[in-house]
Amino acid sequence: MPQAGSIVGTEPSAGPGSPLPVPHTPNFVAAAPHYRNQLTVVTMPDVLDRRSFRAVNASQPDAWSLATKRGLDIVLSSVAILVILPLLCAVAIAIRLDSAGPVLYRSARVGRKGVVFTCYKFRSMHPDADATKEELRSRNERDGAFFKIADDPRITRLGRCLRRYSLDELPQLWNVLCGDMSLVGPRPHPIDDVDRYGAEDFRRLGFPPGITGLWQITAREDPSFQRCVALDVEYISRWSLLLDFRILARTLPVVLRGSGQ
Repeated sequence: MPQAGSIVGTEPSAGPGSPLPVPHTPNFVAAAPHYRNQLTVVTMPDVLDRRSFRAVNASQPDAWSLATKRGLDIVLSSVAILVILPLLCAVAIAIRLDSAGPVLYRSARVGRKGVVFTCYKFRSMHPDADATKEELRSRNERDGAFFKIADDPRITRLGRCLRRYSLDELPQLWNVLCGDMSLVGPRPHPIDDVDRYGAEDFRRLGFPPGITGLWQITAREDPSFQRCVALDVEYISRWSLLLDFRILARTLPVVLRGSGQ
C-alpha cells in the first residue's frame, strides 16, 4: 500500500494540453494522520487535469468559515451520538440477527481535496456486495458517476428498511466527530465513482463532505449526476451557517417520509 502522502496513479508530463501532475503539497492533497480514521492513501484520479485542479481550488472556503463549521459539527455530532445511542445499539443488534456479516460497513470514500477516508455505515448489504458491483453495473439506473439499481440483490431484508429511513447513515456521525465529514455538505463518493468524474465535477471536492445536503432535501430521487453536482456547487457558493441549519431542519421530514433507496 502506498505510504501517506503518496499519489495513486501516474504523473504525466505537463506539456500544453496534457494532464497536470498532482503537486506534492499539503495545500492540495495530504494525509491527515491526526485523524484516527484517516487512511494512509491520498488519491486524485489520473483524469485530474488543469481544469479540474482549478475547479477544486476555486471551491475553497476561507479558514475562519471552516473553523466555525467544524466547531458546530463537533458539538452537534457529540450531542446526537449521545441522544441516539439506544437506537444505534438496537440497529446493531437487529443487523446481527438478520444476516451473517459485520455490523458496520467500511467504505473508502473521497473527501475534501481528494483525501481518502474510511466512511462508516450500518451494513445494509451482503458481505460480498463490493465484489459483485461491477457485475451489476450494466443495470445501473442512474446517470454519470452514480450507481443505483432497483431491487438490488445485494441488499438484505433489514437493509431495505435501514436505507428507506437512512438509518444506515447514522454511524457517519462518528466520521463527523473525527473530522472526516461535516453534518452538511456534498456526499462523499466511492473511489470507483470518482474515477468517472468529468473535470468540472471535481468542484464538489473543494468542500468538506457531509451526511446531508441540498441534493438530499430537494432532488433525492433525481437520477441525474449533473443535477447532484449542480446542487453541490450551489451549496458551496451560497454556504452560510444559516443555510446549514435550514438544510438540517428540512432533512428530518425528508427522512421520515421514507424516500431513501
